[in-house]
Amino acid sequence: MTAPVATLVDVIENHRFDEGALARWLDAHVPGLGGPISVRQFQGGQSNPTFLISARDRRCVLRKKPPGKLLPKAHQVEREFRIIRALAGTTVPVPQAFALCEDAGVIGTAFYVMDFVDGRQFDSLALPDLLREDRASLNLAAVDTLAALHAVAPEAAGLGDYGPPGGYVGRQVERWTKQYRASSEAGEIADLTWLADWLREHCSVADETTIVHGDYRIGNLCYRRDGPQVSAVLDWELSTLGHPLSDLAYYCMSYHIAPAVAGGRGLSGLDLRDLGIPGEDEVIAHYCRASGRASLPDWHVFLALSFFRLSAILHGVMARSVLGNASDANAAEVAQRAGMLAELGRQVALSGANHRY
Repeated sequence: MTAPVATLVDVIENHRFDEGALARWLDAHVPGLGGPISVRQFQGGQSNPTFLISARDRRCVLRKKPPGKLLPKAHQVEREFRIIRALAGTTVPVPQAFALCEDAGVIGTAFYVMDFVDGRQFDSLALPDLLREDRASLNLAAVDTLAALHAVAPEAAGLGDYGPPGGYVGRQVERWTKQYRASSEAGEIADLTWLADWLREHCSVADETTIVHGDYRIGNLCYRRDGPQVSAVLDWELSTLGHPLSDLAYYCMSYHIAPAVAGGRGLSGLDLRDLGIPGEDEVIAHYCRASGRASLPDWHVFLALSFFRLSAILHGVMARSVLGNASDANAAEVAQRAGMLAELGRQVALSGANHRY
């Protein structure tokens, strides 16, 4: 919901770096990617600047921290690199992670380089460019991939210390409340403040701990060109150990957002059956079958948490726009959605009896 599918543009002014220094580093650390390079920037994300690097007949993707003042614990590309490396060889599709550079002296911030995965990307669960009969399979493939992620044992993947066990909802409420307050340049959002207080009173949910992506939406998935399967899950910046229903609720937010909002990516009010799109009930039932669970306790709390988190994230985007170091040219426009999302989250919280499975 935060942004459309990424497109390639010339590197924006405040994200330019020494391409010669990068080329030399690549030559030393990533076999086959040395020599002259060309750099283009992906637009469509709002957090870590992302670039397509072309060298000889190979392409790779570079993700780096933004320049300038950063919020505490934000933009941890080192964690992204670690989890992509850890998930290689599991049933979760991820790009191959090549190398991490923690030396800010090379291009100004820490960064990592991974393989470029060619495939199809979409920015809406409505999938308007696909045939009606193809829409359900792609939506449900995303749910299968999410269930596969949650089935990976953190310890077996070397991620047993990737986050604290248990108490995820409470930790998330405190984390994003602090981030919200740290983004004081963007001002206060009354509904966001209300949601923080409400979630603090309702965070005692049935606890579980799995690996969670943290930003699981169709815009962060790459699909195979010859089928509905997911070929790569992207953008792991918010990943941690947490409650699996937080990922599912975040994925399902589109069902509660009107199409006229958030760039037309909402589904609320559409005739989903006519469009061939699985409804929220069907997505939840499919996830339950794939994950072997019978019910989703406290579903409205996880939905409200999802709206709270995304609103707080966009509030931070607004603050970075004010400070002049946002990673996307349309950051100010995207950030204006923070208030709308907080209002929707408040509505979900207040109508909890209608959101139980």
